[in-house]
Amino acid sequence: MTSSSTITAVDAQSTDGPGGAAARSGVVVRDLRKEYPTPGDPLVVLRDVSLSLPPGAPLAIVGPSGSGKSTLLNVLGTLDAPTGGSYTLDGVDPLALKPADLAAFRRDHIGFVFQDHLLLPQLTAAENVLVARLARGRASRDDSDRARELLRDVGLDGRSSHLPAELSGGERQRVAIARAMMNRPALMLADEPTGNLDPKTAAQVADLLFDLAAKSNSVLVAVTHSAELAARFPRRARMHDGSLVED
Repeated sequence: MTSSSTITAVDAQSTDGPGGAAARSGVVVRDLRKEYPTPGDPLVVLRDVSLSLPPGAPLAIVGPSGSGKSTLLNVLGTLDAPTGGSYTLDGVDPLALKPADLAAFRRDHIGFVFQDHLLLPQLTAAENVLVARLARGRASRDDSDRARELLRDVGLDGRSSHLPAELSGGERQRVAIARAMMNRPALMLADEPTGNLDPKTAAQVADLLFDLAAKSNSVLVAVTHSAELAARFPRRARMHDGSLVED
């Protein structure tokens, strides 16, 4: 393990993503810092974190609870703002956007997969996938076709009309992955995506994450406590006391 808290990668050439997506340049973070005021010294959660991930790059982040993993994921997902440093996704600084523009940027460019699938119980599998598109307005026939295609990609072609209660835990997580990929995100963020699954199902879900991220040329960042999942990533880093150190 290196002593540097900076993760770098050779920048890949930008390419058009599936469906004519705009050219991508990946994730670039420089000296990211997050702290909270306290009656005494500030509570520092992220300490000058830097990383560079070209399109299609997968990274697993491990570390003990409270080390800053989830905070870093929230900043990358634009759900939280850092105290200092810079962050760009495909050359755009989301932190400089107005609230409405930031929400649109997050919707169109970032996909989320959580430990809990967070599916809407009253909607079918296909409708849950389409939810990501409906946030942009009315869904088109092409959108419906893409939702069905994604369900085929995750092995649920015959389950598209089933409600979440009629699906297994692994199947629900597959629907959640399909939903996260609906808008062809430049960045996929996965927070303990296999945490609620048995080992066999976890391995299958991991396969789907890698396959779909590669198909869309998306950066994939996963936070996990699973040594098995982390070992499958070609690049791994560890959060320790707010610092990011690459294995």
